[in-house]
Amino acid sequence: MAGPWRSLAFTGAIWMLAAWVAAFNIGPLLASLGVDAAFTPPDISDSRAVLLYYGLLPRLAMSVVCGFALGLSGTLLQHVLHNPLASPSTIGIEAGAQLALAIMLVWFPALLGWNRDLVTAFGGFAAMLVVFSVAWRFQFNPVSVILVGLVLGLYCSAMVMVLAQMKDHYLTGLFIWGGGSLNQNDWREVGRLAPKIMIASLCAYFLARQLSLLTLGETARSLGMKLPLIRASVIFVAVTLTAFTVSSVGIIGFLGLAAPVIARATGARHIRHRLALAPLIGAGLLLLIDQLLQLQLSLGGVSLPTGAVTALAGVPILMLVMLRSKSMMQGTPAAQQGQAPSRRPGLILAVLVALVLAACVVAIMVGRDIDASWTLQTGATLESLLQWRWPRLLAAISAGVLLAVAGSLLQRLTGNPMASPEVLGVSAGTAIGLLGTLFLVSAPDYGQRLFGGFLGAAIVLALLLAMSLRKAQSSNQFLIIGVSLGAFLTALFSVILASGDPRAASLLNWMVGSTYATSGETAVISTVCAAIALSLALLFTRPLQLYGLGEGAARSRGVNVRLFRALTLGFTALLTAIATLAVGPLSFVGLMAPHLAQKAGLVRGVRQIWGAALFGALLMAVADFIGRTIYFPWQLPTGLTATLLGGPIFAFLLLRSGKTLRQN
Repeated sequence: MAGPWRSLAFTGAIWMLAAWVAAFNIGPLLASLGVDAAFTPPDISDSRAVLLYYGLLPRLAMSVVCGFALGLSGTLLQHVLHNPLASPSTIGIEAGAQLALAIMLVWFPALLGWNRDLVTAFGGFAAMLVVFSVAWRFQFNPVSVILVGLVLGLYCSAMVMVLAQMKDHYLTGLFIWGGGSLNQNDWREVGRLAPKIMIASLCAYFLARQLSLLTLGETARSLGMKLPLIRASVIFVAVTLTAFTVSSVGIIGFLGLAAPVIARATGARHIRHRLALAPLIGAGLLLLIDQLLQLQLSLGGVSLPTGAVTALAGVPILMLVMLRSKSMMQGTPAAQQGQAPSRRPGLILAVLVALVLAACVVAIMVGRDIDASWTLQTGATLESLLQWRWPRLLAAISAGVLLAVAGSLLQRLTGNPMASPEVLGVSAGTAIGLLGTLFLVSAPDYGQRLFGGFLGAAIVLALLLAMSLRKAQSSNQFLIIGVSLGAFLTALFSVILASGDPRAASLLNWMVGSTYATSGETAVISTVCAAIALSLALLFTRPLQLYGLGEGAARSRGVNVRLFRALTLGFTALLTAIATLAVGPLSFVGLMAPHLAQKAGLVRGVRQIWGAALFGALLMAVADFIGRTIYFPWQLPTGLTATLLGGPIFAFLLLRSGKTLRQN
């Protein structure tokens, strides 16, 4: 069967399956009430007719409209950016829109009543501009665009969680909405959204000829086409489609990626064919998933967020496309910088030790009084507070050391300076492992939780290794697959959390990195583990230096490459599990600390690891102090605070790396 016809047949099969499931859900009601009940406003005393007319049918229509919009948006973005991984999810548009809504809910609620679409559009465009401004430094390398977009999405989500911690009474419903809720109470929202999507879609189809000519590149410019204007117009339409959808139903994860990818994979090669079929595939997929969730609700009584469940299907497609697109993995989004080693590494390490000690003294002795004024707490007051402050501070510092060491080892092993436990999804794997432990053991102790977290982290690293070895070695494979795995596991956790299981709900405080209730025993265990980790990490320095010369050179000098790689990944998984148990899975310390050590001139083996560990300890000590005092009398979780501190540093490192890459 010819390409587009095969894609059309596949689209029809999706719609037939979705229609069959929808008929199974709605058919009995229609049969008992009559077909007229679907078109006539019901008597409010008839609960079944009200449910059908104002609930089930508007939800069905909303899923079709939103799926169509996201499928079309993803198609436009992938074509204009020449990037099969581009979508509203992977370049941060949806997360930016969610952050903008959260900010407006807290500080400018009147704007939402005036124009909610404008707020989400502003957030989406702002996020896209941030991604493009960073990716421009790498000549819009596909991997750099997606990496920056996914990490920006994580950072925006962390900011939303901070706002929720600070203003929970304003943002209680934001997480339900953020998970992609298609629930409807009447036809008003559908009536408001459908005309906007229709107008934006007509604009997209009006640009179909220009989109076809974009594939000609500079030849199109010679024909008189204004390429920058066309690209800007197409991106504007794509972001507008996404903003309208997010404003109405929240984030429907990765559907904008999956629909055009499926259209292309089933034979729709030409942009005109994808413009026609990808939106229909998106609408059919979302309708099918939502109807299956409603069927599951009727059978099991558990309501799951449609957006999070959609992400569970979309992320594997992202990884599949990345693995099949070998050409995309050439080049690195962040080049190693040739930082000259310091002539006085001992002095730098001594200064770092002094800074860590000073930060510890400040974190222990400085606080806020009852009237919120800053005060130096000593004597009996300090003694009464010490039992609360030292365990959390010690746990935070130990976690910083562990993550820094893990990040140093991963960056050297993968050869990519942007690798870290947080970016590669290892921390998210620890979270899933811990959740699995809670489901298997009613009251797990520290050792059982540590084993579960280690197992989850080790499985993620094993998957990363197995997938990256399928093709020629590329450090970018670790990055993009790792971030994708992290997004997948985060979506999985959201689905489990939405099920209402109290075992999952008990992890909420830990997920945001709260050290408030850290016990002295846990703090001491973490400290001992950090000291042991620092000592054992030194054993990896020489093999890592040989490994950096290439596997052949390492083997010729007696290194068992396969065993060494497995030991390094296992050791890294253990360090990540211990640290994540203390401060949660959200942090950029494992990414930042090795870079900061390198910038300080600590670029060689042992000194680099010790410098990274001290920087990690310093960052977490500062994060603990800021989280405890900045929003007095409430407290912000240490892990989230470290994430907010780490985001700008991450962007700075990317920009510096891009500058170096362009100069080379």
